[in-house]
Amino acid sequence: MSAARPSAPPPAGERDDAKRIRVVAAVIEHAGRYLITQRRPNAVLPLMWEFPGGRVEHAESDAEALAREVRHRLDVEVTAGQLISFVSHPYERYTVDLYLYECHIAAGEPSPRAVHAFEWVRSADFDRYPFTPADEASMTKLLGMDTKG
Repeated sequence: MSAARPSAPPPAGERDDAKRIRVVAAVIEHAGRYLITQRRPNAVLPLMWEFPGGRVEHAESDAEALAREVRHRLDVEVTAGQLISFVSHPYERYTVDLYLYECHIAAGEPSPRAVHAFEWVRSADFDRYPFTPADEASMTKLLGMDTKG
């Protein structure tokens, strides 16, 4: 089940525009539910929901960033799988290039280490959670892939 790859910005570590931020997020599914996290009250876009992940640092691969960010936020080890989707979302002062990867928890049980909260949610219930604009933009692609309902 290969996702079509839309045209994408430069690979991780290459910066042609200082106002672009490359972000990776883990789409972790278990028993028909997806792991989502709630941003902290003092974060940018406070208390909004998103797939766990974060910024890709200079010279870091997407898989390395996913492992680091998910470990930091939820205290679990993940393995990154295939790219599911890419969306580019402009905010007022920068553009987020968001890459969603299919991931699996390799070790540990999630705990809210650097997030306000986390939940396992069926895709049919996503509309009950206020997602960040970039994550919201990716919902149609994810829901289009979801055959479990």
